[in-house]
Formats: sequence, structure tokens, C-alpha cells
Amino acid sequence: MEFGLVALLAGIAAAFAGGFIDAIAGGGGLVTMPALLLTGVPPHMALGANKFSACLGTCVALGNFARSRLVLWRVALAGLAFSLIGSWAGARLALHVEPALLGKILVGLLPVGMCATLMPRKERAGGLEMALYGPRLWLLTPMVCLLIGAYDGFFGPGTGSFLILAFHWILRMGLMEASATSKVLNLASNFAGAVVFIVNGVVVWSLALPMAAACCLGNWMGSRLAIRVGPAAVRRFLTISLSLLLLTLVWQYFLAPSPK
Repeated sequence: MEFGLVALLAGIAAAFAGGFIDAIAGGGGLVTMPALLLTGVPPHMALGANKFSACLGTCVALGNFARSRLVLWRVALAGLAFSLIGSWAGARLALHVEPALLGKILVGLLPVGMCATLMPRKERAGGLEMALYGPRLWLLTPMVCLLIGAYDGFFGPGTGSFLILAFHWILRMGLMEASATSKVLNLASNFAGAVVFIVNGVVVWSLALPMAAACCLGNWMGSRLAIRVGPAAVRRFLTISLSLLLLTLVWQYFLAPSPK
């Protein structure tokens, strides 16, 4: 299937903007998916193009963060299996529970998360060591990754942003380390999703490949900005990402006309 010039250009622009935001604070799909759907791309093909481009883009951002030694590999690897198990359990739960209920609950909780993002938290001495070696690594990291993984499988939007917030507030990691480490888990989920869509033949390469190139560029620029500016950039773009999610949920569950 081929798409028109408008859909192609919209996909490329959205992939760049989404990749830029995603590299810093997560939530890039909140830009990419609406742009593709509004230009007439079928939902399953939009998901396929988004997952494929996000997978490659996240690799670029992760590479930049890893070279700057911001990724806490011990934390990422301690939570990876639990994130995948949680995602599987959440997807199974979604078969029996209406996700709209969670969407409406999030509308009430997101302003709290946004306020938490805007509040600079004073780092405590030894906080990084606690995340890397103490009980936070072996108890809280698996719990956080299991719960957010379940959210990702059950509902999904804003998972990267929630990982950053949880790593920062619960595991007491700095915002930069939280953003960098979350990319390992984002990459795992994006890779799994991309493989599923490719195997099932719903990735339209004439759209996905240009979007992937734009997403890689956006992720490269976004991660470089985060590294250069520091936690202030992560905090600002987390606010943007959570605001996009709030607006999306309010429209979808409270304002959009019901289908006839």
C-alpha cells in the first residue's frame, strides 16, 4: 500500500518531533500516532510504522546516553525481565477489563504527575548508590518495572514518561540517569512490538523507512540536547509529554463524539 505525499510528509515531520521528545522525556507516540491517523493511515499500519521507527530512534538515543555514561545498566538489567512479564500480564488483563476505565482514572492522576515533574527534588547524598546496590535495586526496581510494564501492556500511552518519573521519585535516580536508563526498557518493548508488526506484514516500508530516518535524527538531537542542558531539559519536556497525554485522554474519553 502506498500513501500520498501529505501522509508521507506528516509522518516524517511527526516522527522527527516525536523522536526529539521521546529521547528526552518519553511520549513520542503521542505526536506520531495522531498525525498518522489524521492523514488517513489505517490504525494497524500507523502502529507498525510508529513501532519500527521508534525502535531505531531509541537505539540512537540510547547510544548517545551510553557514550555519556548516563545509563545505569545494573538497574536496567535488573528490571528488564519484570518489565516484559508485566507487559504480557497487562496485555492479558486488557482482554477482560475495559481500558477506558484506566484512561479516565489517569485524567485525574496526570495533573499530580505534572506537578511532581515541576518540583525540583534535592538529591540526597548516596542516592545513586542506593539505586545501584541497595534494596532499591533488588526490590523496588523489579516492582516498578513490573507495574509500569503491566500498564504498557494494558494501556500504553506515556509509558516512557512514567518510567522516568518512577526512576526519579521512587528509585531516587537523577533525571538524566532516569531518562537514559528508561531507554533500555523502551527499546525492548519497541523491538518486541516492531517484530510482531513486521512478521504480520503490516509495516509499509515506503512510509516506515523515511519515518525511521526522521525519528533517528530527532532522537539524536533530543538526546544531545538533554546531555548538554541536563535535568532542566528533561523536566520541561516531561511536562510537555504529560500534557499531551492529558489532552489526548480528555479528548478520547470525555469530549470525542460517540461512534454511531
